[in-house]
Amino acid sequence: MSANRVVYIVLTSTGTYLSKLIQFYTKASLNHASIAFDPELKEVYSFGRKNVANPFLAGLVREDYSSPFFHSSHCAIYTLTVTSEQYNQMHHLVRDMMKRQHTYKYHLLGLIGVMLNVELRRENAYFCSQFVSTVLGHGGALPVRKPAHLVTPSDFEKTEILKEVYRGSLWDYTCESSERSVRTKTASMDRVKAHIIS
Repeated sequence: MSANRVVYIVLTSTGTYLSKLIQFYTKASLNHASIAFDPELKEVYSFGRKNVANPFLAGLVREDYSSPFFHSSHCAIYTLTVTSEQYNQMHHLVRDMMKRQHTYKYHLLGLIGVMLNVELRRENAYFCSQFVSTVLGHGGALPVRKPAHLVTPSDFEKTEILKEVYRGSLWDYTCESSERSVRTKTASMDRVKAHIIS
């Protein structure tokens, strides 16, 4: 039997004009969804700004939470336990998409489709929660029982399948995660040294 793995769904509020527009419609405080493959949130993917200074240049991105753009962001972090096979399927899909990153666009029209409850297709285009739902679905993990093109970030908050593990400052979480990682590596090195000495 395969060992279990964990994927992370990260919901954030960045305070951008688009975020505020989505918040106006959804009435939810967290309006951006991302998927991460590690607890320290070093490997996080979504559809959003490629350049923080240009809201019109958007698409598939690997997000860097150490960027000042995220320093004032609030977040909620959820975990989903999956099999190794499911984890690998999702991870490989995202990595393959990143190889063709330049071909993907932000699906602004898709947001209008959500409001109208219809699918407005555009090739190689996603909005953030549609992307996350698509990746999860590719691995056979569907915490939200909706078509991907209708999934909003708040839908991830409402499902009981995901486990909330943190809510608060994104900056605080990433700093604490980095400190834990350093402590773990130091403790591991100390055990190795102790074994060599003994």
